[in-house]
Amino acid sequence: MITLNSITKQYGALQALDAVSLTCPQGGVLALLGESGSGKSTVLRILTGLVQPNSGEAQIAGIRLTDTKPPREVLEALRLRIGYVIQEGGLFPHLTAEENVLLAARYRKLEAREMQERLQELLAMMRLSHDVLERYPRQLSGGQRQRIALMRALMLKPDVLLLDEPFSALDPLIRRDLQHDVLATIRSLGITTVLVTHDVREARMFTTAEGDTLAVMRSGRVVQHGAFAHLAEAPENDFVRDFLSIGTSP
Repeated sequence: MITLNSITKQYGALQALDAVSLTCPQGGVLALLGESGSGKSTVLRILTGLVQPNSGEAQIAGIRLTDTKPPREVLEALRLRIGYVIQEGGLFPHLTAEENVLLAARYRKLEAREMQERLQELLAMMRLSHDVLERYPRQLSGGQRQRIALMRALMLKPDVLLLDEPFSALDPLIRRDLQHDVLATIRSLGITTVLVTHDVREARMFTTAEGDTLAVMRSGRVVQHGAFAHLAEAPENDFVRDFLSIGTSP
């Protein structure tokens, strides 16, 4: 479903990505784990088509994103198949929660009944009451904002979900509940997911199924990737061992 082959990206003298190669099968989870500035979010921006790498090849569902700039219509079609959630949700403050959720559906000109039926499904998934939809982002708690952002990302039933540290700004108890709800949702729907995180325990939680992959990144490179258990038992170097020990200690 997702393939990155020798992706490099430079911003002036800064080497943001250095020969990054990764894959994620359909329905799997790829967790990108590392310190701030390790290149994790740059990978997501390349997968959305918002950023072009300097070299290498990236594909989603057979759609080539690199080498030559994809036509606008190809990128638009691809983005409608991708859900994208960032830290703190990125909701538009002048729109109600419902208006935020329905943005892409209205762009696609879906019928009102279809939008409302999908809205009810998403409310149930995210365990939100209907009255939340009438509120503006400033009237929502942090957890509610992230749940609305996830509803927006899932509105068009995407094939791929890109999560850029969506839980990092939340209180621990709220974070735990939302993590469990999101994981249950992507498993039940079979959505291919790329999760950016610096939280080892979170990366471990999201990569427990067969086909899931953890990639530890540092300074724009993939230091080691594979199943979490394998990396924890046979770390490539001291950095991987020390980093993962946070999530494997009692």
